[in-house]
Amino acid sequence: MKQSFDIIKSNLNNLTSLWKIAGTPFNAYVETPAFNYCRIENSDWPNRLWFKEDVTPDAMEAALRKLVPGKTTIPYWDIYNSNADEYIIAKGGVKGSEQAGMSLKMEKPFTGDRHLSYIQVSNAEQAVLWESIYPLSFGYRISADILKLTYNDVRFYLAYYKDEPIGTAVLHYADGIAGIHGVGVIPAMRNKGLANEIMEFVLNQSIDLNAAYATLQASKMGLGIYLKMGFEDQFLIKNYTMQL
Repeated sequence: MKQSFDIIKSNLNNLTSLWKIAGTPFNAYVETPAFNYCRIENSDWPNRLWFKEDVTPDAMEAALRKLVPGKTTIPYWDIYNSNADEYIIAKGGVKGSEQAGMSLKMEKPFTGDRHLSYIQVSNAEQAVLWESIYPLSFGYRISADILKLTYNDVRFYLAYYKDEPIGTAVLHYADGIAGIHGVGVIPAMRNKGLANEIMEFVLNQSIDLNAAYATLQASKMGLGIYLKMGFEDQFLIKNYTMQL
């Protein structure tokens, strides 16, 4: 049980460190003893408030005093068996999407069919192209400026089918954990197994980095795919939005 909780904490640490990396170059990341938050102008992501431990009324009040006006997402990781997200709801938080926190022990490479090629973003032109493809899959925007300032620390991939960009992925490796994010395919290329192929590519990259585990936060749409790949469903993230 302790090992499972350690992996859950590693999953969350990897996720929140990615938000920190994204916000720091813009002076948009703020850290306090009880919570951290990040809000970047002209980007829909990460723009989040998250708590270091379980939510308390005092921590929620302190966060509201600190935040500047605007729309903020507050993820609540349901790992404490406390229902403390009621304090978010009481202050106007509206429940939106849910995600499954998942992990996979890295053991052997994936060897499925290969139809795609990949570019790791390394210049401004590629960052702008990645920015244009990503919302087609996910419906929200990650600014190219974030990629330009962080692609030395985070791996952003473009997936190509017959020389046309059709998908994206993000790999954040830290402390032996490969956090996988933003794996998506444009609508016209869905239902062809290509998202699964992108996922296998990123997992193989994780193995090359000697990652002990891969972690991710799956939507309901992706949950079945990741379970078939061997990921373990370990905890729930409830995402609340709040307009200040």
